[in-house]
Amino acid sequence: MNPPSDLSMKNDDVLRVELEVFRREHRDLDDAIQALVDKGTGDQLTLQRLKKRKLRMKDLIAQIEDRLTPDITA
Repeated sequence: MNPPSDLSMKNDDVLRVELEVFRREHRDLDDAIQALVDKGTGDQLTLQRLKKRKLRMKDLIAQIEDRLTPDITA
């Protein structure tokens, strides 16, 4: 994962592509976490690291969505 260092330097098309990639990675992490929990093969440290990475992905997705959503003040 190479999160963008500065979202303001990227155009909307690049951000949309990155958004889809990050959403897919977020889903993959969710699946991996669930599989480890279901099988009982994941140690707590591994699960904690995956959950933190998933949370960082969620925050990054939210930042990109905020950037792509226009501010409309009524």
